[in-house]
Amino acid sequence: MQKNYLILLLLSTFYSCEKAASPPPLPQVNSFYKPVITPDDRKTITPEEARTYHVNKTYQYEYRTGNPGNYEYNYDVKGINSRGDSVCGNINVQGKYGAGILTDSVAEVEINTEWISHGKLKATDKQGNEYHLIVK
Repeated sequence: MQKNYLILLLLSTFYSCEKAASPPPLPQVNSFYKPVITPDDRKTITPEEARTYHVNKTYQYEYRTGNPGNYEYNYDVKGINSRGDSVCGNINVQGKYGAGILTDSVAEVEINTEWISHGKLKATDKQGNEYHLIVK
């Protein structure tokens, strides 16, 4: 008899344990800031960005959008590719990373950039070619 009660107790304990429900997902924060800068970002300014558009020729950026702590800057850049050829272009940067388009003697190239020191960037294109750039 005790054996039957023990089995019944174990079965009821086993079936009463349900998988804990996962918490509901956090609500998505609406923001006009993109998590990643793309080369197309430099082509247009959205209405939200236009409200915070700022030009200050004292600094090297062409223009800035956003709010303190979350600015997106636009720069004209020049530099060299891995073969030593000159390139120039325009990029958007937010924080340490950015993207843009370079023009060399042949065509336009989409790049992703990363700050390496003050006024200097390292860029790579989709084929893995590296570029060393400075802000004009």
